[in-house]
Amino acid sequence: MALVMVCAVAPLLNLVVPADSAFHMGDYAVALTARIMCYAIAALAMDLIWGYTGILSLGHGLFFALGGYVMGMYLMRQIGRDGNYKSDLPDFMVFLDWKALPWHWTFSDSFVATCLLVVAVPGLVAFVFGYFAFRSRIKGVYFSIITQALTYAAMLLFFRNETGFGGNNGFTDFKRILGVALQTPQMRMALFVLTGVTLLGFFLLARWLVGAKFGRVLQAIRDGESRVMFCGYNPVGYKLAVWTLSAVMCGVAGALYVPQVGIINPGEMSPANSIEIAVWAAVGGRGTLVGPIAGAFLVNGAKSWLTVSAPEFWLYFLGGLFIVVTLFLPDGIAGLARRIWNRRSA
Repeated sequence: MALVMVCAVAPLLNLVVPADSAFHMGDYAVALTARIMCYAIAALAMDLIWGYTGILSLGHGLFFALGGYVMGMYLMRQIGRDGNYKSDLPDFMVFLDWKALPWHWTFSDSFVATCLLVVAVPGLVAFVFGYFAFRSRIKGVYFSIITQALTYAAMLLFFRNETGFGGNNGFTDFKRILGVALQTPQMRMALFVLTGVTLLGFFLLARWLVGAKFGRVLQAIRDGESRVMFCGYNPVGYKLAVWTLSAVMCGVAGALYVPQVGIINPGEMSPANSIEIAVWAAVGGRGTLVGPIAGAFLVNGAKSWLTVSAPEFWLYFLGGLFIVVTLFLPDGIAGLARRIWNRRSA
């Protein structure tokens, strides 16, 4: 049903149904839903590492932003000479009097290389960090603090103009992808469908993983890592694998997010963004897969409405929601729905 909604119903309502019809899905609704689906992928990634493995990360915003920056570099190269300075270099490089592209922009003109780097860059950063962290048996609140510090350090690095990532302005003013204009309704809907299919694919992958022996070991690590070691399993390999996979999922979400939003800057790496990803998972229900996706839609839908109708109350609402979930709904919305269903069935 979700696949039909994403691939058939939504395109039909947006591209075929007349704009004056009550069933028309406007461009704003398409863009908002696509953006929230990107957030849902990040929440699903957080559920794998936190809900099923018991490792709270406050740095997943870094991996989301890294995937977005890799895609943003490709989109900047696609602008070509259509920029303000009519140069082959991105406008910010011309403004800063750069004469050539930095070495890390070498493959940015290739879409295939960009797709590979969207997976490789967040995955490599997560693997290296996780290898040393898990081998050192860093866990609990200490791991959370270190991931937050890593994200903050990366944000400060990307704010610097000399790194070649656009400084505090980041990348924007994208024109096209694969030679096709980004602002056409057909391209917007194509990105919408691609995002929805990716979310469904990652959900099915996660459901298969947690239902297999690998997932049962992850849950055992969450419930009692020492006992897992006494049973002959090495938790380091399992934690490193799911940590890297979770980072890759966030990187892919960031890469899908950037062409639809039209901007990427170091603000995406702020610790607050990583904390919000944890909030989505907690509100929806950790360890359920469906819950974090629902949490991402609920929180971001409320954010979209409240920031327009009552912007001064949004942060109070978010804080209050998190407190209510922590005190009264430890299993989140999914847990509440399960209890209601079981009660009705009984």
